[in-house]
Amino acid sequence: MTGLDDASEILNRIRDYTNNSAFIEYAEATAMKMVTHLFSDAGRTWRQAAKHNSHGRAIYEALLKEMKGPIGTAVQFQIRRNAEIIRSIPTTIANRVNEHVLREVLKGTRADEIAKQIKSYFPEASKAKAGLIARTEVSKTSTALTQSRSEAVGANWYVWRTSEDSRVRESHALMDKVLVKWSNPPSPEKLDGEKRTYGHYHAGEIFNCRCYAEPVIDLSLVSWPAKVYYNGSIQRMTRKQFEKIA
Repeated sequence: MTGLDDASEILNRIRDYTNNSAFIEYAEATAMKMVTHLFSDAGRTWRQAAKHNSHGRAIYEALLKEMKGPIGTAVQFQIRRNAEIIRSIPTTIANRVNEHVLREVLKGTRADEIAKQIKSYFPEASKAKAGLIARTEVSKTSTALTQSRSEAVGANWYVWRTSEDSRVRESHALMDKVLVKWSNPPSPEKLDGEKRTYGHYHAGEIFNCRCYAEPVIDLSLVSWPAKVYYNGSIQRMTRKQFEKIA
């Protein structure tokens, strides 16, 4: 931004940055690092789980082949998705800056003053957007990889886990320890009776969510009776009742 004293020049520079080859390479490399880090961590968790249940060998062999199948496809999809989100930062900021310029012009602010405001706004806007990606998109990616990995080994259910602290939103606290089927995500807000909902989603898939999905790979590890999300409501079931719908 150095040497730019006109708001339109600054906006053009921000938009041009979106197509800058170095920035595109950075976005793709960052997305790759983000996803492969999550993939490696999740792999360790699953390998540990495989040691403590009767299907351990089958799970272990599936993990060895996963990158050639649906898991590998999911990893590549998440890399492309997150790269696009990172690349959208300049465009998003440009749109916000443009709105700011319009408001200031209507107030009669001088062009050079608007340019100064934009220069101070740009780094803060970048930081805010990067923070959103870190908190939300990484969580979404982690859930997507867990789902792909689960379905690849026939683990069609998971336990919704929260951080179990004061920051957990009430609708998610309601979901804590509830068994959820991957093919049937709940609407926590609707279940909690809230007027505003964010649709149906899995643990970790909504903004600023710190919840995570714990795959159910051995029913003997579940504490019965358990809470189960089924037919649009949370029900308490015995293992025998659950096995009928699983």
